[in-house]
Amino acid sequence: MKVGLQISKFTWPGEPKTIHSILTKIAQTADKGGFSSLWVMDHFFQIEYIGPEEEPMLEAYTTLGYLAGITKQVKLGTMVTGVIYRQPALLIKAVTTLDVISNGRAYFGVGAAWNESESKALGFPFPEIKVRFEQLEDVLKLAKQMWSDDERAFTGKQFTLPRPLNHPQAISKPHPPILIGGGGEKKTLRYVAQYADACNLFARAGEEELVRKLDILKKHCSDVGRNYDEIEKTVLYQVPPEFDAKKVVEELKHLHSLGIDHAIMGIPTMYEIDPIKKVSLEVIPQVTDL
Repeated sequence: MKVGLQISKFTWPGEPKTIHSILTKIAQTADKGGFSSLWVMDHFFQIEYIGPEEEPMLEAYTTLGYLAGITKQVKLGTMVTGVIYRQPALLIKAVTTLDVISNGRAYFGVGAAWNESESKALGFPFPEIKVRFEQLEDVLKLAKQMWSDDERAFTGKQFTLPRPLNHPQAISKPHPPILIGGGGEKKTLRYVAQYADACNLFARAGEEELVRKLDILKKHCSDVGRNYDEIEKTVLYQVPPEFDAKKVVEELKHLHSLGIDHAIMGIPTMYEIDPIKKVSLEVIPQVTDL
């Protein structure tokens, strides 16, 4: 089982001057400590269930480019990019660039976007959900085309590109793994079955809901002729404030028994670095071989 780390807060002692040094320590400790992946949110304000909107938030792809330069092994991605935030070709170019400069360590995390308050405050168009899902499907199709070195004109439901040229091509083959975030049963999980290499669900939803979502994904895979086992199943998992390595290991083993391949952790007070080291020493070795 893989263990990843999500950085969702930059509200650290002494910020903003300390953000650079703390972020560097977090990333390099995770990289050396056996974490498989490192993720940042693609938001511009803090999101409401984590903290006030006014909390510090870094732009995702600038941050990932920096992380690519200071790490060696860990894979890097957004959890997840809102499809409305960037023009499609620019988004795919950003992920390609991340993959190239990290020597093949990029994930393409993407979703239909949901934060209307943030979007409207910053002047981003926030179309109705039907349009956002059409945009998402266009981007998924376009990514496959651009990463196939196919520069023929692209015409989707929402976007038209006369010449989607993409050089250099990504290092990852056949392309950076595509992860779709969200558990929408009619469209999101169907898009996972049709286009993606990984899905992301919420561990906090509970066992019954998690199993139900996976069963729905399995049905979509059957409907489109996709091998369900090809898809990496990831979850967001929050480490409790009172860290108990034995309990965390038991919970990860249980998640694995349900069919989860990759647990992406939020670790309270990770800026202190020791909590990351504890997961590296006391948790990751116990679940790596699952």
